[in-house]
Amino acid sequence: MTLPASFLAQPLTHRGLHNRARGIVENSRDAFEAAIAKGFGIECDLQLSSDAQAMVFHDYDMQRLTGQAGAIRQRAAADLGQTRLTDSANTIETLPAILELVAGRVPLLIELKDQDGAMGPNIGALEEQTAKALKDYRGDVAVMSFNPHSTARMAQLSPDIPCGIVTSSYDPADWPLPEATCAHLRAIPDYDSSGACFISHQVDDLSRPRVAELKAQGATILCWTVRSQDQADQALKVAQNITFEGYLPA
Repeated sequence: MTLPASFLAQPLTHRGLHNRARGIVENSRDAFEAAIAKGFGIECDLQLSSDAQAMVFHDYDMQRLTGQAGAIRQRAAADLGQTRLTDSANTIETLPAILELVAGRVPLLIELKDQDGAMGPNIGALEEQTAKALKDYRGDVAVMSFNPHSTARMAQLSPDIPCGIVTSSYDPADWPLPEATCAHLRAIPDYDSSGACFISHQVDDLSRPRVAELKAQGATILCWTVRSQDQADQALKVAQNITFEGYLPA
């Protein structure tokens, strides 16, 4: 299994081509339409609703993006579908609605967010809903997660869809995880066992030897999140494509 060539042809927009100052909020319908209009691929995020629906939303808490405090996991999909994103005319969308919107016009890279914050085997509902939604999708699509257990489950549920791991330096100062968990994930030991064919690695950690090792073994290397052309130029010395925001790549 490999990523389709379309994932390397154009840069990938981080949560769509968003610009909140212009009323285009991340992971929104307008952000995805803006990306499609420019011919860029789309990276988006999934969280789970209280009634086990896959919702296109990044944060666990809703405050930053909706002005309403509380976990998205505590709200039903119908309620979330009526919840407007701050500074936007858009509301929170389900994965099936976004698949219908994108409709194969650009490649779609879907990140499943870890649901309990432990990066462990407590998974299932979000992976099952994602696989169900993607079953009849005909566009270029790939899925990934920071949690290798989630990646492995998606590889089982959707064997025809490329799966990857989102990887990082796992600085304990930035991650509310035990040091032992950070050390384990930092080493990316689960690449083969998870069924992954690519990683998306933290852009300022691309010099890590394990990244070069995986690339030499045939893994596709993407990276996150690039915020300038200079940073992109440096990243592309290692990575085969970038996920970007805040500027337009050359």
